[in-house]
Amino acid sequence: MLIIITLAVFAKTATHEFINLDDPGYVTNNPVVKHGLTSAGFVWAFTSTTMSNWHPVTWLSHMTDVQLFGLKPAGHHLVSVVLHAVAALLLFLLLVRLTDAAWPSFYVAALFALHPLHVESVAWVAERKDVLSCVLMLLASHCYVSYVKSRRIAGYLGALLLFLLGLMAKPMLVTFPVILLLLDYWPLNRLAPASPDVAPPPSRYLTLIKEKIPFLLLTLLSAAVTIYGQHKGGAMATLDKAPILLRVENAIVAYIKYIGLMFWPSDLGILYPFPKSVPLWLVLGSFLLLCAISLLVVRFGRRVPYLVTGWLWYLVTLLPVIGLIQVGGQSMADRYTYIPLIGLFIALCWLVTDVSSGWRQREAILAGGGAAVLITLAALTWLQLDYWKNSLTICRHTLAVTRDNYLITNNYGIALDERGDHAGAYRLFKETLEIYPGSATAYTNLGAICVRWGRYPEALGYYQKALAVVPDHAIAWAGLGKTLAGLGRQAEAIAALEQSLQIDPNRQEPHIDLAAALLQAGRTAEAMQHKQMAKELGPVSTGAAINMGVGLAKEGRLAEALEQFNGAIELDPDSVEAHFNRGVVLAKLNRPDEAAADFQKVLQVSPGTSAARDWLARLGHK
Repeated sequence: MLIIITLAVFAKTATHEFINLDDPGYVTNNPVVKHGLTSAGFVWAFTSTTMSNWHPVTWLSHMTDVQLFGLKPAGHHLVSVVLHAVAALLLFLLLVRLTDAAWPSFYVAALFALHPLHVESVAWVAERKDVLSCVLMLLASHCYVSYVKSRRIAGYLGALLLFLLGLMAKPMLVTFPVILLLLDYWPLNRLAPASPDVAPPPSRYLTLIKEKIPFLLLTLLSAAVTIYGQHKGGAMATLDKAPILLRVENAIVAYIKYIGLMFWPSDLGILYPFPKSVPLWLVLGSFLLLCAISLLVVRFGRRVPYLVTGWLWYLVTLLPVIGLIQVGGQSMADRYTYIPLIGLFIALCWLVTDVSSGWRQREAILAGGGAAVLITLAALTWLQLDYWKNSLTICRHTLAVTRDNYLITNNYGIALDERGDHAGAYRLFKETLEIYPGSATAYTNLGAICVRWGRYPEALGYYQKALAVVPDHAIAWAGLGKTLAGLGRQAEAIAALEQSLQIDPNRQEPHIDLAAALLQAGRTAEAMQHKQMAKELGPVSTGAAINMGVGLAKEGRLAEALEQFNGAIELDPDSVEAHFNRGVVLAKLNRPDEAAADFQKVLQVSPGTSAARDWLARLGHK
């Protein structure tokens, strides 16, 4: 039942697209991942800190998806759904092994599987690391339970190995040694005294702590590598952007907000902006509520130990992502609750079981109430999944439920730009800068639109502003190079494109643009080198192929230009620009009938293209 319901609710992600936030970096625009499983990719996965993280198991997972499904999003989404269902099943089986209580275990697993807060982790391809790391953590927990019950070293080593793999999927698992200590307390009862009147000897505590030392060493190593990767990738917020006091205030409030969203999951978005300030009353109220809950847990912990395990599970597992070490521009995130909420679900389900022990018609009430809760959550999750259909839907919804969200405003503009609404995108990029004038990305996006419109002087200004904010912005340098080429300043264009590739040599488009600029400068051998490099980075995009074809045609290398335009049309059969340029080349190669067919295709797609009519008249076709 658990598996079937989970798969049925989340199956609609098979119709979803990739989104433009992080998915390009993890899959669609990642030159290594796009090649699938390769020996070079395997080495890269273990040596790269791309996306500001070291998580080779996650990279290998994405490469495997590409190997199996290419860049069709359905397969990528469904793998995440299956992993989520497996995690729910493993959680259920783990709790049954630990407690022999089937129904509370089932409800914990069902709440985990169906809660709307977990939609982000499952429906977002870039968050594969969440579901993958959780599966590995639960498998490690199973091995640990086997070790505790049998005392066989194989179980211990299995737990250690799976924990290591889990860290290599997502370093948020650094708190796993504490989870093991909590399980030792309840339900494994490894701290229970020999008799109620005798406290356990200190040596027992020391034994359990010593047992966790190898896990703690892996935690320290993972934390060091993670901090290095996030610092190197520029993901860590500086103290001037996020002062320590503000981080602490935000963390205290976030702990309570997550609990509120657990009970009332509404207005969920992909990014909640980090606040400029937090009201003092909200900080004090949240702090007092946290203290009150903690005092109640301590007060009743001896009688109901599952409250201790559940509450501390929540507090501790959320600690790495609560924002004390601020990474990214969010104040909190739905995906951060994927593992922490398990603790609250455990405490809640066992508490309900105990409180209801003397009720009449207890089984009927619990079954009916539990079913109503799960059906409600499933319906809310089903609706929440609709917002994740594509970049437009998730960005539009997030902007509706948040304020001053410049990151998502920018990504909404990117989504509109990709769908041809360049004017709408231009407006949103301007709006992004009104919210946050220091957004180099928004300046770069405005520059790209102006280049597309042929407004090169305006584009030049935007790219210069982007580089004033972030001097080593590879995309801004590439855009600047394209702009300078459009202004006829070839030497400067070549220098700017070379600077872009010096910062990031793995982007395909600057290689294509540099090849075109070098062709115009008569440096043919160098141009062909960059053309080859672009091919090695993956299939050339339609626009890149057209740019290369235009450059070759200007050099008089018509046969090679024709090859590029043919490739562009294979990628996009309705590309007006590709058909028009191929028609011109075919006409120059004295193949008038084929050229006429291309110009007719242009008019079929875009009837107002007067240049195509002129060519048809020149070729003697009506």
